[in-house]
Amino acid sequence: MLANTFDFGAYRGRFAPSPSGPLHFGSLVAALGSYLDAKAHNGSWLVRIEDIDIPRVVTGSDSLILSTLENYGLYWDGSIRYQSECLNHYQEVLNTLTNAKQVYACKCTRKEIKQHGGFYTGHCRDLELAFEQQALRLKQSLPTYQFNDLFKGNIIVESKFAEEDYIIKRRDGLFAYQLVVVLDDIEQQISHIVRGADLLFPTVRQISLYKLLGAKVPQFGHLPLAVAEPGFKLSKQNYAAAIDMDKPQQTLLAALNFLGLDTEAQLKSATVEEIIQWAVNTWQREHVPANDEIQLIPSDNSFTFKPL
Repeated sequence: MLANTFDFGAYRGRFAPSPSGPLHFGSLVAALGSYLDAKAHNGSWLVRIEDIDIPRVVTGSDSLILSTLENYGLYWDGSIRYQSECLNHYQEVLNTLTNAKQVYACKCTRKEIKQHGGFYTGHCRDLELAFEQQALRLKQSLPTYQFNDLFKGNIIVESKFAEEDYIIKRRDGLFAYQLVVVLDDIEQQISHIVRGADLLFPTVRQISLYKLLGAKVPQFGHLPLAVAEPGFKLSKQNYAAAIDMDKPQQTLLAALNFLGLDTEAQLKSATVEEIIQWAVNTWQREHVPANDEIQLIPSDNSFTFKPL
């Protein structure tokens, strides 16, 4: 349907933050992990601003995020892609899927779905509801039940989740993450996706969508989440503290330790550029902890970690 014409011979990775606030330690880990995996494999590293969720966008935070990446020695290749500039493309693909009878309107609420066991059972699939002011779901015709993760090995998901028809356009008219992230990665020819473990299970939906669109599936790797306590990840919604813009070395070393790199003593007096170059040369996927979560414990102007 949207078959790729490019070859995955070259590594192309990306970091795709939402502009809902400054970068915190957890988002730095995701940026750093994706950058190091790309550069250690002689690849390109792109940055995409995922500003599709308009109510969450904080004015100016995109510029702040980009400045922070530069302060931490994470320089991107190519131009910045903004999702808000791609709405016509998303709609064109949605129209194609709709014309192929792959999309239908759904009136079910989250509360109703939760009352029926937490998985959507296809209640509205054959009702032929009008699309106006309804969520739009994609018929799951190519379910994926497992995949091989770059850091965690084989991942198997529950069949009810894999087979679930999921929302690709919200009731409020905004395109859903599950649709646009795949379309963006196809357009940007992304070959490797390194991100946080909060997106581990939804990966099977994205793989299924790649297959439906006739596109080549990238390789996926999921990094441990930095959490304040078990099940409570650091996030902008949870008001996680912004990382230090002026003295990044200490936080950068802590993020490298979090990702499994045993940093050397002399790096404490190194420049940001020297630290990054050392990390690129040292990076190995097998060093990344396989944990889904690692608790971040601030102490004496530093960090300690507790795998969960």
